[in-house]
Amino acid sequence: MPKKSSSSVQRVRDALTAAGLNNEVQELPTSTRSAVEAADAVGCNVAQIVKSLILKGVTSCELFLVLTSGGNRISLERIAAMAGEKVAMADAATVREKTGFAIGGVPPLGYLQPLKVYIDQDLMGHGVIWAAAGSPNALFHLAPSDLVRITGGMIVHVAEEA
Repeated sequence: MPKKSSSSVQRVRDALTAAGLNNEVQELPTSTRSAVEAADAVGCNVAQIVKSLILKGVTSCELFLVLTSGGNRISLERIAAMAGEKVAMADAATVREKTGFAIGGVPPLGYLQPLKVYIDQDLMGHGVIWAAAGSPNALFHLAPSDLVRITGGMIVHVAEEA
C-alpha cells in the first residue's frame, strides 16, 4: 500500500494543479533536503535543483523567496539592493509559520501568503529543473518558464561572484 502523502506535499500538488501543471510529485525513499542530495536522487546536475530560500527584511520583516540554482550561493547584498532594505535568512520557526513549510522541503509555490519572488537567472539555462515539493524527500520537475509563470517571480542575478 503506498504511503500517504503529507498535507504539505498535497498542498504542493493542489497548487500545481491550480497553476495548470500536472507535473508529478515524486516522493522518494531518500533525503532531498540539500541540493546535492536532490540531484543525486533524481539523477540530474546540481545546477538543475531549485533551492528555495526564505529571506526576511531586517526593517520591514517582509519575507522574500529566492529561488536559486543548486550550485549557487546567494549574495545578500544583491537581494538587499532589490528589496530596498537589508535582508537576512529567516529562521526555521518563521519559515514554517509564514509559509506552512519546513526548511528542507520549501517549494516555489503553495504558500499561506504571497511572497515577493526573485528567480536566479542561472536556472533559465536548463530545459528541466527540479524543485522541492513540501517535504525533505519530495520533488517535482518543471521548465524554467513554468517556474517564472507559477511564481510571478522576477528573473535576476542573485549569485555571489565566484
